[in-house]
This record gives sequence, C-alpha cells and structure tokens, in this order.
Amino acid sequence: MSAMDLVYNILVALHLLGMAAVVGGWIAVRAGRTVIAPILWGARAQLVTGLALVGVAEALNDEEHHVNNAKIAVKLVIALVVLAAAEIGAARGRKGRDTGSLLDVAGGAAVVNVLVAAIW
Repeated sequence: MSAMDLVYNILVALHLLGMAAVVGGWIAVRAGRTVIAPILWGARAQLVTGLALVGVAEALNDEEHHVNNAKIAVKLVIALVVLAAAEIGAARGRKGRDTGSLLDVAGGAAVVNVLVAAIW
C-alpha cells in the first residue's frame, strides 16, 4: 500500500464517521427537534473529507480510484444541502428558536447521499 492509498483510506474512514455523526445524531435527537453539535460537525466533515477524497482519487489517477464527476456533482449538491440545514438549524437552536424541519432535512438528505453513493 502506497502512502497515497493510506491517506485515501484514512479519508474514507473519516468520511464514514462524518456520515455516522449526521445520521446517528438525527436518529438520536429526532424527538427533541434540535440540531446537535455532532450533526453539525459531521456535516462539515462530510464536505471537507468528500472534497479531499475526490482530490486524492484524481491525483492517484488509476483504475481503482476512478472519479465519476456527475455522481460527485450530485453528492456535492446534497452535501451542501445537509450542511446548510445543519448550520441554519444549529444557529436557530443557539438562539432558542425552533429548528423546524431543518433537522429532518439534514438527516434525510444525508441518507439520500448515502443511497447515491451506494447505488449509483
């Protein structure tokens, strides 16, 4: 395993942990209707590690790490929806305001992103 493969695998693990934080946090606090810190940080981690994964995959430029740009574009848009909903929901929560459906938007969109990754 090369150093770049190791970096790629570490990024995959961090990306999966970010997804777990968003989806797990959503399931855990669904009744409380509050965007909690793990959801917010998980959404941030998803965006950063996802972009880094694409960059490393492009740099490796081999058959094992092929990048489907259309799929990545769809996943990026969904990740931005997750992050925006989490950021706005967390800001509203800090002000003591109701987060409305932003928690469900963040969690549901994260699940959709997992499905895009797994099925496409």
